[in-house]
Amino acid sequence: MNILSLKNVKKEYHTGSVIVPAVEDVSFDLQEGELVVILGASGAGKTTLLNLLGGMDTVTSGEIYLDGKNIAAFDKRELTYYRRNDVGFVFQFYNLTALENVEIAVEICNDHLDPKTVLESVGLAERLNNFPAELSGGEQQRVSIARAIAKNPRLILCDEPTGALDYITGKKILKLLQDLSRERKKLVIIVTHNAALKDMADKVIRIKNGRIESIETNDNPTPVEEIEW
Repeated sequence: MNILSLKNVKKEYHTGSVIVPAVEDVSFDLQEGELVVILGASGAGKTTLLNLLGGMDTVTSGEIYLDGKNIAAFDKRELTYYRRNDVGFVFQFYNLTALENVEIAVEICNDHLDPKTVLESVGLAERLNNFPAELSGGEQQRVSIARAIAKNPRLILCDEPTGALDYITGKKILKLLQDLSRERKKLVIIVTHNAALKDMADKVIRIKNGRIESIETNDNPTPVEEIEW
């Protein structure tokens, strides 16, 4: 079942009299439980697209539907509610303990999961009271994933989730994300320039110069353990 649909989405930025197109006529449909990789070079428009999906930026034209609701038509208050309850973002976190980072993320959510339980599920049972400086890069990213999971959102967005990690740690993080889509039936979207990650995805969306270059469906995604880069 499609839970996310984009229809002719366009985003332009205006600098004085200059119009800079960032996303041009983007349309696609994504399903519950899919792991999707949006692949493109730097400047291709993939991060702009991620920001539009997350309600952090607004479209110039077009429609973005999540569960039948057009978030492109939301006002500021509705977008705030959307970001709080429907979207989980995987990014670096504030200078709080691991447990506090997850707790603060779910304070204003309606249907959140237990922060401690979620941290334990990503292998951080012994690190609940550690601050960022006391955690490795991989552990910090696990906290970020736990924070996204704990909100119990419909959609989880990841911007280069392995970019600052070593190879082995990066694979562990990707395994967590792949399991998240499989076991919890979440729609997980990873934005990356690393072409090797396409093999683990159920769907690969290639973007170039703000436009969709291709959309590929992978009937047999490769287990993360077998991916090399």
